[in-house]
Amino acid sequence: MTMQYSFPHYLLAKQSVDDRALNQHVLASLKANLPGESILITEVGAGIGTMITRLLRWDVLRRAEYVLVDQQPENIEFAREWIPSWAGAAGMSVEKIDEDRLRVFDAIRDVRIHFERAEIFDFIQRGPAAADLLIAHAFLDLLPLPESLPKILSLTKGLAWLTINFDGLTALEPEVDAGLDQQIELLYHSTMDTRSTGGDSRTGRHLFRFLRSAGAQILAAGSSDWVVHPSNGKYPLDEAYFLHFILHFYEESLAGKPALDANAFSDWLKSRRNQIEQGELVLIAHQMDFLARI
Repeated sequence: MTMQYSFPHYLLAKQSVDDRALNQHVLASLKANLPGESILITEVGAGIGTMITRLLRWDVLRRAEYVLVDQQPENIEFAREWIPSWAGAAGMSVEKIDEDRLRVFDAIRDVRIHFERAEIFDFIQRGPAAADLLIAHAFLDLLPLPESLPKILSLTKGLAWLTINFDGLTALEPEVDAGLDQQIELLYHSTMDTRSTGGDSRTGRHLFRFLRSAGAQILAAGSSDWVVHPSNGKYPLDEAYFLHFILHFYEESLAGKPALDANAFSDWLKSRRNQIEQGELVLIAHQMDFLARI
């Protein structure tokens, strides 16, 4: 059966992986530093809205205006349907204000969500109201840094929670061929460093310096590694799909690379996919979380 690759489905499958990965020390610092009253939150590269539902599940949000910014129309369309469905299943009331705004609430929580389909720098150029909290989740490592960081940070007048920033290590176990595994990892990381749109395979470690240079105070930092592994030959929830999509990223990024033997790469992908189907593949990816005050 041919695998159907849907990016919103990948983001949904990734939710449980990120739940485990997010650094609890940095999260505790976020909770301790959030203003107590109703707050304005802007999330850039927000995907299908898994972060807002996570913050509601984890009782971080009580009263908030939440601006959910993403460039991809399919992500915004999915979020418009999925967030109300999730909220209803979680016992919250849902009020659709208009096509791009809705309210989710119950006895203790009241959050108004504004869906904003926009390219990030176009959104910044509009001069939106500065938020109390800026969230960038698994997003900064896709941007040209450090030059774009001051622009991103201009979206907040207070805190920036910058999570799942890739930091130069991807391990897949068990090995297929030690030399080929290493070559593929290095080539895959190099594609992150040479994207025309920007990106850095060591964003996590570089953010310590970049944030200071941008005038931000780092309140907390810590690792937020993805660790995906089977138990008794089964992956939790939809994490097998997540792993298949990671291999899809490899295939898209490395297909046709002159340095990589095409037949060897095809066999490697087949072996890795079989490892998922057999409940054997383990993925570890090193990432960093930050909480900064602007």
